Amino acid sequence: MASYVIIELKQHVGAVACAVVVAGDKVKKGQLVAVCDGLGANIHSSVYGVASEILADCIKIKMDEHQPEEYVKIKDTPCHLEAIKEAGIVGAGGAGFPAHVKFGADLRSGTFILNAAECEPVLGHNLRVLQERADEIVRGMQYVMDIVNAKTGIIAIKSKHTKELIKIAKACKDKPNIRIEYLPDVYPIGDERAIVREVLGITLKPGQLPMDAGALVSNVETIKRVVEAIELRKPVITKDFTVSGRLKGLNTSGQRHKVYLDEPIGMPVKKYIDDCDGFLEPYGEILLGGPFTGASGSENSVITKTLGGIFVSMPFPNDNRKFGILACECGAGEARLKEIAAGMGGKVVAETKCKRMVEVNGRFRCDEPGNCPGQAEKILELKRAGAQAILAGSCED
Repeated sequence: MASYVIIELKQHVGAVACAVVVAGDKVKKGQLVAVCDGLGANIHSSVYGVASEILADCIKIKMDEHQPEEYVKIKDTPCHLEAIKEAGIVGAGGAGFPAHVKFGADLRSGTFILNAAECEPVLGHNLRVLQERADEIVRGMQYVMDIVNAKTGIIAIKSKHTKELIKIAKACKDKPNIRIEYLPDVYPIGDERAIVREVLGITLKPGQLPMDAGALVSNVETIKRVVEAIELRKPVITKDFTVSGRLKGLNTSGQRHKVYLDEPIGMPVKKYIDDCDGFLEPYGEILLGGPFTGASGSENSVITKTLGGIFVSMPFPNDNRKFGILACECGAGEARLKEIAAGMGGKVVAETKCKRMVEVNGRFRCDEPGNCPGQAEKILELKRAGAQAILAGSCED
């Protein structure tokens, strides 16, 4: 058991939260420990213990030996939206946008879409929640639909997830305003604009939001946290995620991955690597997130509100060729591709972007996620610049 948790002060889009405890303070599980001035989300302690250090980016809490199940409940609120704000709920799928801001919108009889795509390879925790708590997720959808004045609810899920489909279909059979829509099994079908295109038939331009199509999209775990805040007055102090890759316990048991539900935020990644019997040699990086969009981490990295996966990769192959990189919004960008090239011992001599990428307000966006074009002319461009091999973000070809 870890003796400390590290509660990061920026687990959301917006400003870094400011601690409201000082070093030496006793803290309880669920206690508010940091707040934001402006866009952001409340942060709570996930354990009982002592705030041993308050740093600019985190609070280090020495855990008590005894950890009761009870937690400090969020204060009474006049409405469900305020409960969501008090609980510090953010987009749990990785975006981290504060949910009370997102759900403050008025859809004017539009559509709320539950993102059940489980888009990244090997991740499985949202599907597990659908299997075990489908009724709860449908209740959560109704809560949000009422908050945002949505007329219709849609559960967007891949048709291959038959067990989850059966559970969720039973849960919404008496809900005439909620229906299921099937998603194709392609990457990155979990992208908001891809989901809106598939289930509503509306193609959003780069820079447009689902609201421009009269819709809001949230993932399964975010809705689970909404239910906890409203029904249990529980703040966001735990996280669901999947562990996979080069770990002894997974490979010897034949498991593809291991799902963890409701683990304390701030726990070190090492705890879960050890729980899976440690690394299987040879191994390479620890990726935080999924294989496509994950970022390099370490055993000392910690669980946050937005972490979806811990993935231990194979070592990089040795390859000292000259590389061209083809970046894409839907997967690895320039910085990540350069990191991979360096890890292999190669040198990047040229770089370009997928032909679907367009610049919007200083940021390059894909103009049609999930509909990947051929890249022959881009590859020839890189070859002419001296590339002997290509590293691509996530394009299908």
